[in-house]
Amino acid sequence: MLFFNELSFWERKEYLNGIDFAIIGSGIVGMTTAIFLKKRLPSAKITILERGYLPTGASTKNAGFACFGSPTELFDDLQKIKEEQVWETFLLRYKGLQTLFSLVEKEKINYKPCASWDLIAENQDSVSTDFISYLNDKTRSLIGETSVYSEDKSILTYFGFQGFKTAFKNRLEGSIDTGKLITELYKNTVEFGIQTLFGINLESYTEAINEVNLNTNFGELKCAHLLVCTNGFANKFLQEDLQPARAQVMITKPIHDLKFEGTFHFDAGYYYFRNIENRILIGGGRNLNFEGETTEKFGKTDQIQDSILNLLKENILPTTVFEIDYSWSGIMGIGQEKSPIIKKVNNRVAFGVRMGGMGLAIGSEVGKKLANIF
Repeated sequence: MLFFNELSFWERKEYLNGIDFAIIGSGIVGMTTAIFLKKRLPSAKITILERGYLPTGASTKNAGFACFGSPTELFDDLQKIKEEQVWETFLLRYKGLQTLFSLVEKEKINYKPCASWDLIAENQDSVSTDFISYLNDKTRSLIGETSVYSEDKSILTYFGFQGFKTAFKNRLEGSIDTGKLITELYKNTVEFGIQTLFGINLESYTEAINEVNLNTNFGELKCAHLLVCTNGFANKFLQEDLQPARAQVMITKPIHDLKFEGTFHFDAGYYYFRNIENRILIGGGRNLNFEGETTEKFGKTDQIQDSILNLLKENILPTTVFEIDYSWSGIMGIGQEKSPIIKKVNNRVAFGVRMGGMGLAIGSEVGKKLANIF
Protein backbone atom coordinates (compact mmCIF):
# COMPACT_ATOMS: atom_id res chain seq x y z
CA MET A 1 0.00 0.00 0.00
CA LEU A 2 1.44 3.33 -1.11
CA PHE A 3 0.81 6.12 1.41
CA PHE A 4 0.31 9.76 0.46
CA ASN A 5 3.78 10.71 1.71
CA GLU A 6 5.31 8.21 -0.73
CA LEU A 7 3.75 9.70 -3.85
CA SER A 8 5.72 11.49 -6.56
CA PHE A 9 5.80 15.23 -7.17
CA TRP A 10 3.44 14.75 -10.13
CA GLU A 11 0.96 12.63 -8.20
CA ARG A 12 0.82 15.05 -5.29
CA LYS A 13 0.45 18.03 -7.62
CA GLU A 14 -2.33 16.46 -9.67
CA TYR A 15 -4.34 14.66 -7.00
CA LEU A 16 -3.56 15.97 -3.51
CA ASN A 17 -2.41 19.57 -3.56
CA GLY A 18 -4.72 22.57 -3.53
CA ILE A 19 -8.04 20.83 -2.94
CA ASP A 20 -10.70 23.49 -2.48
CA PHE A 21 -13.53 21.09 -1.64
CA ALA A 22 -13.15 17.50 -0.44
CA ILE A 23 -16.43 15.59 -0.60
CA ILE A 24 -16.74 12.39 1.40
CA GLY A 25 -18.91 9.79 -0.35
CA SER A 26 -19.47 9.11 -4.04
CA GLY A 27 -23.18 8.34 -3.88
CA ILE A 28 -26.01 10.45 -5.24
CA VAL A 29 -25.55 13.26 -2.70
CA GLY A 30 -21.77 13.36 -2.97
CA MET A 31 -21.63 13.45 -6.76
CA THR A 32 -24.49 15.92 -7.20
CA THR A 33 -22.92 18.19 -4.59
CA ALA A 34 -19.68 18.10 -6.57
CA ILE A 35 -21.46 18.82 -9.87
CA PHE A 36 -23.41 21.79 -8.51
CA LEU A 37 -20.28 23.13 -6.81
CA LYS A 38 -18.36 22.95 -10.08
CA LYS A 39 -21.18 24.74 -11.91
CA ARG A 40 -21.07 27.52 -9.33
CA LEU A 41 -17.28 27.65 -8.99
CA PRO A 42 -15.74 26.44 -12.29
CA SER A 43 -12.14 27.04 -11.23
CA ALA A 44 -12.43 25.18 -7.89
CA LYS A 45 -10.50 21.93 -7.41
CA ILE A 46 -13.07 19.42 -6.19
CA THR A 47 -12.15 15.91 -5.07
CA ILE A 48 -14.52 13.14 -4.01
CA LEU A 49 -13.17 10.60 -1.53
CA GLU A 50 -14.87 7.19 -1.51
CA ARG A 51 -13.90 4.46 0.94
CA GLY A 52 -15.00 1.57 -1.28
CA TYR A 53 -14.19 0.47 -4.79
CA LEU A 54 -17.86 1.30 -5.50
CA PRO A 55 -20.34 3.52 -3.63
CA THR A 56 -20.91 1.48 -0.46
CA GLY A 57 -24.02 2.96 1.11
CA ALA A 58 -27.51 2.90 -0.35
CA SER A 59 -27.11 4.69 -3.70
CA THR A 60 -26.59 1.51 -5.73
CA LYS A 61 -28.33 -0.89 -3.37
CA ASN A 62 -31.84 0.55 -3.29
CA ALA A 63 -34.88 -0.64 -5.24
CA GLY A 64 -34.79 2.16 -7.81
CA PHE A 65 -38.13 3.71 -6.88
CA ALA A 66 -38.68 7.22 -8.24
CA CYS A 67 -41.27 7.87 -5.55
CA PHE A 68 -42.30 10.74 -3.31
CA GLY A 69 -45.22 9.60 -1.14
CA SER A 70 -47.55 6.63 -0.86
CA PRO A 71 -50.93 7.13 0.90
CA THR A 72 -50.30 4.82 3.87
CA GLU A 73 -46.81 6.25 4.47
CA LEU A 74 -48.18 9.78 4.39
CA PHE A 75 -51.05 8.79 6.68
CA ASP A 76 -48.58 7.17 9.10
CA ASP A 77 -46.29 10.22 9.00
CA LEU A 78 -49.17 12.60 9.71
CA GLN A 79 -49.90 10.70 12.95
CA LYS A 80 -46.31 11.19 14.16
CA ILE A 81 -44.94 14.33 12.51
CA LYS A 82 -46.20 17.88 12.18
CA GLU A 83 -48.30 18.32 9.06
CA GLU A 84 -46.13 21.18 7.79
CA GLN A 85 -43.00 19.04 7.99
CA VAL A 86 -44.66 16.08 6.23
CA TRP A 87 -45.52 18.25 3.24
CA GLU A 88 -42.13 19.96 3.22
CA THR A 89 -40.54 16.51 2.92
CA PHE A 90 -43.06 15.49 0.25
CA LEU A 91 -42.21 18.58 -1.79
CA LEU A 92 -38.47 18.04 -1.33
CA ARG A 93 -38.84 14.52 -2.73
CA TYR A 94 -40.83 15.69 -5.72
CA LYS A 95 -38.43 18.58 -6.46
CA GLY A 96 -35.46 16.27 -5.89
CA LEU A 97 -36.60 13.96 -8.67
CA GLN A 98 -36.96 16.92 -11.03
CA THR A 99 -33.46 18.08 -10.07
CA LEU A 100 -32.10 14.58 -10.71
CA PHE A 101 -33.70 14.48 -14.14
CA SER A 102 -32.11 17.84 -14.94
CA LEU A 103 -28.69 16.24 -14.45
CA VAL A 104 -29.23 12.90 -16.21
CA GLU A 105 -31.41 12.02 -19.17
CA LYS A 106 -34.31 9.77 -18.20
CA GLU A 107 -33.64 7.42 -21.09
CA LYS A 108 -30.05 6.80 -19.97
CA ILE A 109 -31.17 5.55 -16.54
CA ASN A 110 -34.07 3.43 -17.82
CA TYR A 111 -36.70 5.64 -16.24
CA LYS A 112 -40.18 4.13 -16.58
CA PRO A 113 -43.29 6.18 -15.68
CA CYS A 114 -44.98 2.97 -14.58
CA ALA A 115 -46.93 4.43 -11.61
CA SER A 116 -47.01 2.90 -8.13
CA TRP A 117 -49.57 1.13 -6.01
CA ASP A 118 -49.93 1.09 -2.25
CA LEU A 119 -51.34 -2.32 -1.27
CA ILE A 120 -53.69 -2.80 1.68
CA ALA A 121 -53.83 -6.25 3.29
CA GLU A 122 -57.16 -7.85 4.14
CA ASN A 123 -56.44 -7.54 7.88
CA GLN A 124 -55.26 -3.91 7.70
CA ASP A 125 -57.23 -0.70 8.08
CA SER A 126 -57.58 1.18 4.82
CA VAL A 127 -57.25 4.91 4.31
CA SER A 128 -60.55 6.66 3.66
CA THR A 129 -61.80 8.29 0.48
CA ASP A 130 -61.74 11.59 2.38
CA PHE A 131 -58.02 11.11 3.00
CA ILE A 132 -57.37 10.43 -0.69
CA SER A 133 -59.28 13.64 -1.49
CA TYR A 134 -57.13 15.47 1.06
CA LEU A 135 -53.95 14.11 -0.61
CA ASN A 136 -55.13 15.21 -4.03
CA ASP A 137 -55.98 18.69 -2.75
CA LYS A 138 -52.52 19.03 -1.17
CA THR A 139 -50.65 17.75 -4.22
CA ARG A 140 -52.60 20.09 -6.50
CA SER A 141 -51.66 23.07 -4.32
CA LEU A 142 -48.01 22.00 -4.00
CA ILE A 143 -47.07 20.70 -7.44
CA GLY A 144 -49.98 21.71 -9.66
CA GLU A 145 -50.96 18.14 -10.56
CA THR A 146 -54.56 16.94 -10.28
CA SER A 147 -55.92 13.49 -9.41
CA VAL A 148 -52.53 12.06 -8.49
CA TYR A 149 -54.01 9.47 -6.08
CA SER A 150 -56.88 7.09 -6.72
CA GLU A 151 -58.19 3.75 -5.47
CA ASP A 152 -57.48 0.92 -7.92
CA LYS A 153 -58.73 -2.51 -6.84
CA SER A 154 -58.55 -3.86 -10.38
CA ILE A 155 -54.81 -4.50 -10.28
CA LEU A 156 -55.21 -7.12 -7.53
CA THR A 157 -57.00 -9.50 -9.89
CA TYR A 158 -55.19 -8.33 -13.00
CA PHE A 159 -51.75 -8.97 -11.49
CA GLY A 160 -52.83 -12.10 -9.60
CA PHE A 161 -52.10 -10.84 -6.08
CA GLN A 162 -53.74 -12.49 -3.05
CA GLY A 163 -54.39 -11.36 0.53
CA PHE A 164 -55.03 -7.72 -0.32
CA LYS A 165 -58.40 -5.97 -0.24
CA THR A 166 -57.57 -2.83 -2.21
CA ALA A 167 -54.79 -0.66 -3.60
CA PHE A 168 -54.16 3.06 -4.07
CA LYS A 169 -52.39 4.32 -7.17
CA ASN A 170 -49.97 7.21 -7.52
CA ARG A 171 -49.93 7.92 -11.25
CA LEU A 172 -46.76 10.08 -11.16
CA GLU A 173 -44.30 7.62 -9.64
CA GLY A 174 -41.95 5.37 -11.58
CA SER A 175 -38.72 3.38 -11.53
CA ILE A 176 -35.10 3.75 -12.65
CA ASP A 177 -31.94 1.66 -12.92
CA THR A 178 -29.81 2.89 -10.02
CA GLY A 179 -26.66 1.30 -11.40
CA LYS A 180 -27.01 3.31 -14.60
CA LEU A 181 -27.83 6.41 -12.54
CA ILE A 182 -24.55 6.24 -10.61
CA THR A 183 -22.68 5.56 -13.85
CA GLU A 184 -24.20 8.64 -15.51
CA LEU A 185 -23.50 10.85 -12.50
CA TYR A 186 -19.90 9.62 -12.44
CA LYS A 187 -19.55 10.42 -16.15
CA ASN A 188 -20.76 13.94 -15.37
CA THR A 189 -18.14 14.39 -12.65
CA VAL A 190 -15.39 13.29 -15.04
CA GLU A 191 -16.62 15.68 -17.73
CA PHE A 192 -16.60 18.53 -15.20
CA GLY A 193 -13.01 17.72 -14.19
CA ILE A 194 -13.98 16.44 -10.73
CA GLN A 195 -11.63 13.78 -9.43
CA THR A 196 -12.73 10.73 -7.42
CA LEU A 197 -10.22 8.82 -5.29
CA PHE A 198 -11.54 5.37 -4.39
CA GLY A 199 -10.43 3.31 -1.39
CA ILE A 200 -9.95 6.39 0.82
CA ASN A 201 -11.55 6.13 4.27
CA LEU A 202 -11.89 9.29 6.35
CA GLU A 203 -11.03 8.34 9.93
CA SER A 204 -11.10 11.80 11.52
CA TYR A 205 -10.63 15.46 10.69
CA THR A 206 -9.50 18.65 12.42
CA GLU A 207 -10.09 22.25 11.39
CA ALA A 208 -7.11 24.61 11.21
CA ILE A 209 -7.14 28.34 10.51
CA ASN A 210 -7.04 28.12 6.73
CA GLU A 211 -7.67 24.43 6.03
CA VAL A 212 -9.12 21.14 7.17
CA ASN A 213 -6.77 18.26 7.95
CA LEU A 214 -8.14 14.87 6.97
CA ASN A 215 -6.78 11.75 8.63
CA THR A 216 -7.31 8.84 6.23
CA ASN A 217 -6.18 5.24 5.85
CA PHE A 218 -3.48 6.48 3.43
CA GLY A 219 -2.25 9.32 5.60
CA GLU A 220 -3.01 13.01 5.97
CA LEU A 221 -4.76 15.07 3.31
CA LYS A 222 -5.55 18.78 3.37
CA CYS A 223 -8.43 20.75 1.87
CA ALA A 224 -9.95 24.20 2.17
CA HIS A 225 -13.49 22.89 2.80
CA LEU A 226 -14.94 19.51 3.76
CA LEU A 227 -18.41 18.27 2.81
CA VAL A 228 -19.53 14.97 4.35
CA CYS A 229 -22.14 13.08 2.31
CA THR A 230 -21.99 9.58 3.78
CA ASN A 231 -25.59 9.48 5.03
CA GLY A 232 -26.00 6.74 7.68
CA PHE A 233 -22.24 6.33 8.08
CA ALA A 234 -21.81 9.98 9.15
CA ASN A 235 -22.97 9.62 12.76
CA LYS A 236 -19.40 9.15 14.03
CA PHE A 237 -18.67 12.71 12.88
CA LEU A 238 -21.98 14.41 13.68
CA GLN A 239 -23.77 14.43 17.04
CA GLU A 240 -27.30 14.77 15.68
CA ASP A 241 -30.47 12.70 15.39
CA LEU A 242 -28.90 10.32 12.88
CA GLN A 243 -28.69 6.52 12.89
CA PRO A 244 -27.75 3.94 10.29
CA ALA A 245 -30.55 1.63 9.18
CA ARG A 246 -30.02 -1.56 7.21
CA ALA A 247 -32.37 -2.53 4.39
CA GLN A 248 -32.44 -6.10 3.08
CA VAL A 249 -33.28 -6.78 -0.56
CA MET A 250 -33.49 -9.83 -2.84
CA ILE A 251 -34.18 -10.53 -6.50
CA THR A 252 -35.65 -13.54 -8.26
CA LYS A 253 -34.32 -15.36 -11.26
CA PRO A 254 -36.17 -14.56 -14.51
CA ILE A 255 -39.82 -15.65 -14.35
CA HIS A 256 -41.56 -16.83 -17.49
CA ASP A 257 -44.64 -14.79 -18.39
CA LEU A 258 -44.46 -12.48 -15.36
CA LYS A 259 -47.89 -10.89 -15.00
CA PHE A 260 -47.23 -7.45 -13.61
CA GLU A 261 -45.26 -4.28 -14.19
CA GLY A 262 -44.84 -1.35 -11.82
CA THR A 263 -43.66 -0.37 -8.36
CA PHE A 264 -45.50 -1.41 -5.21
CA HIS A 265 -45.52 -0.41 -1.52
CA PHE A 266 -46.95 -2.37 1.38
CA ASP A 267 -47.27 -1.86 5.14
CA ALA A 268 -46.70 1.92 5.17
CA GLY A 269 -43.74 1.48 2.84
CA TYR A 270 -41.84 -0.98 5.05
CA TYR A 271 -42.09 -3.52 2.22
CA TYR A 272 -41.66 -2.72 -1.46
CA PHE A 273 -41.30 -4.61 -4.71
CA ARG A 274 -41.14 -4.06 -8.44
CA ASN A 275 -40.43 -5.88 -11.65
CA ILE A 276 -37.08 -5.51 -13.42
CA GLU A 277 -38.00 -6.88 -16.82
CA ASN A 278 -39.10 -10.43 -15.92
CA ARG A 279 -37.57 -10.53 -12.44
CA ILE A 280 -39.01 -9.31 -9.13
CA LEU A 281 -36.92 -7.17 -6.81
CA ILE A 282 -38.33 -7.08 -3.28
CA GLY A 283 -37.13 -5.68 0.03
CA GLY A 284 -38.17 -4.45 3.46
CA GLY A 285 -39.11 -5.92 6.80
CA ARG A 286 -36.97 -3.56 8.88
CA ASN A 287 -40.00 -2.92 11.11
CA LEU A 288 -39.76 -6.52 12.35
CA ASN A 289 -36.59 -5.67 14.25
CA PHE A 290 -35.82 -1.95 14.39
CA GLU A 291 -33.10 -2.42 17.00
CA GLY A 292 -31.30 -5.17 15.13
CA GLU A 293 -31.44 -3.30 11.83
CA THR A 294 -30.04 -0.09 13.35
CA THR A 295 -26.55 -1.00 12.20
CA GLU A 296 -23.97 0.04 9.63
CA LYS A 297 -22.97 -3.58 9.05
CA PHE A 298 -24.01 -5.10 5.74
CA GLY A 299 -25.67 -8.48 6.10
CA LYS A 300 -28.88 -10.52 6.17
CA THR A 301 -31.04 -12.10 8.86
CA ASP A 302 -33.27 -15.16 8.66
CA GLN A 303 -36.20 -13.33 10.26
CA ILE A 304 -36.39 -10.64 7.60
CA GLN A 305 -35.38 -12.83 4.67
CA ASP A 306 -38.13 -15.30 5.62
CA SER A 307 -40.73 -12.52 5.86
CA ILE A 308 -39.82 -11.23 2.40
CA LEU A 309 -39.97 -14.74 0.95
CA ASN A 310 -43.32 -15.38 2.59
CA LEU A 311 -44.77 -12.19 1.09
CA LEU A 312 -43.57 -13.33 -2.32
CA LYS A 313 -44.98 -16.85 -1.99
CA GLU A 314 -48.29 -16.10 -0.31
CA ASN A 315 -49.32 -12.74 -1.74
CA ILE A 316 -47.36 -11.66 -4.80
CA LEU A 317 -46.70 -14.92 -6.68
CA PRO A 318 -49.17 -17.34 -5.06
CA THR A 319 -49.51 -19.54 -8.15
CA THR A 320 -46.07 -19.07 -9.70
CA VAL A 321 -42.93 -21.12 -9.15
CA PHE A 322 -39.88 -18.90 -8.67
CA GLU A 323 -36.30 -19.01 -7.40
CA ILE A 324 -34.28 -16.37 -5.60
CA ASP A 325 -31.17 -15.45 -7.55
CA TYR A 326 -29.35 -13.53 -4.79
CA SER A 327 -29.84 -10.97 -2.03
CA TRP A 328 -27.99 -8.01 -0.53
CA SER A 329 -28.33 -5.14 1.93
CA GLY A 330 -27.80 -1.39 1.98
CA ILE A 331 -27.35 1.19 4.72
CA MET A 332 -29.68 4.18 4.98
CA GLY A 333 -29.51 7.19 7.28
CA ILE A 334 -32.60 7.89 9.37
CA GLY A 335 -33.77 9.85 12.41
CA GLN A 336 -36.90 10.76 14.33
CA GLU A 337 -37.51 13.37 11.64
CA LYS A 338 -37.68 12.50 7.95
CA SER A 339 -36.13 15.73 6.76
CA PRO A 340 -32.43 15.65 5.80
CA ILE A 341 -29.65 17.33 7.74
CA ILE A 342 -28.01 20.03 5.59
CA LYS A 343 -25.77 21.82 8.04
CA LYS A 344 -22.56 23.83 8.27
CA VAL A 345 -20.90 22.88 11.57
CA ASN A 346 -18.11 25.45 11.34
CA ASN A 347 -16.46 27.77 8.83
CA ARG A 348 -15.04 24.94 6.72
CA VAL A 349 -17.06 21.77 7.38
CA ALA A 350 -20.63 20.89 6.37
CA PHE A 351 -22.86 17.82 6.22
CA GLY A 352 -25.56 16.61 3.85
CA VAL A 353 -26.91 13.43 5.45
CA ARG A 354 -30.02 11.62 6.79
CA MET A 355 -31.87 10.86 3.59
CA GLY A 356 -34.55 8.90 5.48
CA GLY A 357 -34.56 6.04 2.99
CA MET A 358 -35.44 8.43 0.15
CA GLY A 359 -31.97 9.31 -1.13
CA LEU A 360 -32.86 8.61 -4.72
CA ALA A 361 -35.68 11.15 -4.55
CA ILE A 362 -34.11 13.87 -2.42
CA GLY A 363 -30.37 13.30 -2.87
CA SER A 364 -29.90 15.63 -5.85
CA GLU A 365 -31.81 18.47 -4.19
CA VAL A 366 -29.78 17.96 -1.00
CA GLY A 367 -26.63 18.12 -3.11
CA LYS A 368 -27.83 21.30 -4.75
CA LYS A 369 -28.50 22.96 -1.39
CA LEU A 370 -25.21 21.71 0.10
CA ALA A 371 -23.25 23.10 -2.84
CA ASN A 372 -24.43 26.59 -1.87
CA ILE A 373 -23.73 26.34 1.85
CA PHE A 374 -20.29 28.04 1.73
